[in-house]
Order: sequence, then C-alpha cells, then structure tokens
Amino acid sequence: MPLVAIVGRPNVGKSTLFNRLTEARQAIVHDEAGVTRDRIYGDVEWGGRVFDLVDTGGLVPRSAERFEAAIREQVMLTLEEADVILFVVDVETGITDLDQEVAQVLRRAEQPVLVVGNKADNDLRRMEAAELWSLGLGDVFALSAINGSGTGDFLDAVIEALPEQPDVAEDDDAPRIAFIGRPNVGKSSLANLLLGRQRSIVTEIAGTTRDSVDARMEVNGREIVLVDTAGLRKKARVKENVEFYSMLRTERAIQTCDVAVLLIDAERGFEAQDAKVLREAADMKKGLVVVVNKWDLVEKETNTARDFERAAKERGTIDFVPFLYASALTGQRADKVLDLALQVYDERNKRIPTSKLNEVVEAAVRAQYPPSWRGNYVKINFATQVRESPPVFAFFCNYPQGIKESYKRFLENRLRDAFGFEGVPLTLSFKAKSKPQ
Repeated sequence: MPLVAIVGRPNVGKSTLFNRLTEARQAIVHDEAGVTRDRIYGDVEWGGRVFDLVDTGGLVPRSAERFEAAIREQVMLTLEEADVILFVVDVETGITDLDQEVAQVLRRAEQPVLVVGNKADNDLRRMEAAELWSLGLGDVFALSAINGSGTGDFLDAVIEALPEQPDVAEDDDAPRIAFIGRPNVGKSSLANLLLGRQRSIVTEIAGTTRDSVDARMEVNGREIVLVDTAGLRKKARVKENVEFYSMLRTERAIQTCDVAVLLIDAERGFEAQDAKVLREAADMKKGLVVVVNKWDLVEKETNTARDFERAAKERGTIDFVPFLYASALTGQRADKVLDLALQVYDERNKRIPTSKLNEVVEAAVRAQYPPSWRGNYVKINFATQVRESPPVFAFFCNYPQGIKESYKRFLENRLRDAFGFEGVPLTLSFKAKSKPQ
C-alpha cells in the first residue's frame, strides 16, 4: 500500500486528523504539545483505495535547544519514506516561523504535498485558510479534524495524488521472505551476503516502500522474493525518528511476506522490542524464524545456544519458532537461513488429511477431556483443516463456547506433536455443528 505521512509542528491537530481519517482512537489527543510519545500508523480506506497513514505527531525532542533540528530531521525522514505528504497548519494560530521552516524543506519534495488548514470549523476560519497558499506548496484544504467538515473533498484529493497501483501477477506464487528486526542487527549485511552468493538473480521488483527494491533469486532451484527491509539511507540526528521509521518499514514488510525472519543482535540479546515484532508477525499468521546474528562475537560454552533460546522464551518469544545462530560477517551458517525459511514456508502450506487429523484429535480428547461447560459435557465431534497458508482448523462440537484457551493450547500442542508446523502460527476455530452423517 502507498504511504501517506502527516507532518507539521506540534499542537496543530495531527493526531486528531489521524484519528479522523483512520476512524480510530489510537492517537492520544491533548492540548499540550508533544503529548504523543509513541507515533503510530494505520490504514485508511476511501473511494476503493487503501493506504497507510503515518502520524508523526508525537515529536518529543530531547531538549528545547534541539527542537527545530528535531522537527527538520523528522520532515527529512518523511521525505525519504512517504508517497504523499500532508502538511498540517493551524489556521487559528496562522503561519509561524516553524511552519515556514518546514514549508521550505517541503518545497524540495518530489512527492505531492497537500496543505491542511486544520481547525477551520467556521466560515471565518475557512476564509483565513487562504493565507496558507502563501507557503508556496500544493493545494490547500480547509477542514476540521474534530468535527470532520471538509474531510470528504480532502480525501478525494489524497486518493488522486496516490501513485498508480502496481500490477501484481496473479500466478506469482514465489515465497516472499522478509528480514525484519531493530536497526543495526545486520539485515542488510545478511541480505547482501546471500544475494552476492547467488548468481541466479532473475529480476528486481519495485517494493511498496519508497525507494526500496525486493530481490528475486533462486535457492536450491526454487525461486523466492527477498523482501527489502534495508535501513534508512540517511543518518538521523534524532534517534527516535529512525527507530520509528524502521519499525514502520518492518510493519510493511511483515504485511507483504509469507515468512518473517527476525534478526537479533547476539551481543544485545532478545529484547522487548524483538518480542513485540515477533508477536505482531504471529498475529498476522506469518511463518516465523529467529536468526541470532553476530554469533561469532559471543564467547561460547557447551550450552550457550540452549541458554540463549531459553532466556529468549522467558522474555516472551514463541515456543514453536525455530532459532538459527549465524554470522553475516563471517558467513557462518548464513546459507542455512533461507533453507530454514523455505522449510517454514512449506510447513505453512501443508494440508493434513481429515482422517489423520481426527485420529490425532480423538487421541487427544481421550487423554484429556474438555472441561464441562455449565454442567454440560463438551464433546468434539469432528475436525477438519479448512485452509492452508496460513493453516486454519475447524472443530465441530456441541458447546463451542465451552472450549477455553487452555484447552485450545492443549489441542494445538497435540497437532504440533503429530504434524510439525514448526514456525507456523495455527488458528483453531470451534463451531456448533455435528459430525456429518
């Protein structure tokens, strides 16, 4: 999906506009400038098109002296990432020196820039919005993010400014594998190493992220697409902005991939942000692999790898995800990364025959019956796999509401014991229906 970014100085209503366009209440809204510390993004659907919207409204500079530098750096990063830019100005306050500085940067943008005159909630303020044409940017739209007036015509203009939707080959079933993770964990180094080793690169495909490229290559005779999640090209002075846009690229890479390969810095260990990214990919039902990079820099004993994996699971990783210990610098086990990702991809596309599935389910039920529900005996009559990629299993029983999460996990573990599904999130659905006669 294309990326639309909201920029502007603090306290002009960027978070309110974000909430209005996404029809959500994700962004915290407050009269105090800089209240939103965790910037966010969401989807907007209008006129048959869908795009990602980024709220950069949570600017929290580290000091007052760095305030203008932080604003400028955020705008520069937005120019690097976005397809369309929404420059929000407060028509009640009018154009400030900081607005002028941001506008000066935006005049050099190759992307379309739409100027949003926010807080234009009456006729007088809508007339005052005409002042914004003096900024010398794109079209000016007077609207009110609070009550929604003027947003319809504005969204029409946003859709018109979006880039053309790329044609996607319907028969392109090449596995899409994304390297994800925090900045500086070695994603680009590992990708470059693998691409350099492979001489059978077929083509390059324009990616969804601005200026990114997905590489098509062959691995053991199988064609794959390596989804680009390379780091930002410019070194930002404001670290929080780089972290934010890196996470944005990660989110977009996860959306478009079949298997997400999470890279971890072996020296830093498995951190809370790693657990968050892994859980996000699991919630999207993507195949999962964890690669512990820079393993050559770790002093090792007999059980170092086992202890690392155990510590990671205590920090919130997922039991069914395989770990691989490698080094992009030395090439140690780097050639195993895509092999393991393809194994997970195949597991994700696996279909279990109904007869074998029910044998396993019946054995599991005999070993541990479901708890009763409101004094009623819960009976699972029949199970079948209703889809693959990602795998979904339907269980038909007399009281589906009586199946608790603990028993779902028990059944999922029995399915994994019997059929594998390493690195693959499973969906178990329970329905009120009898076994077919």
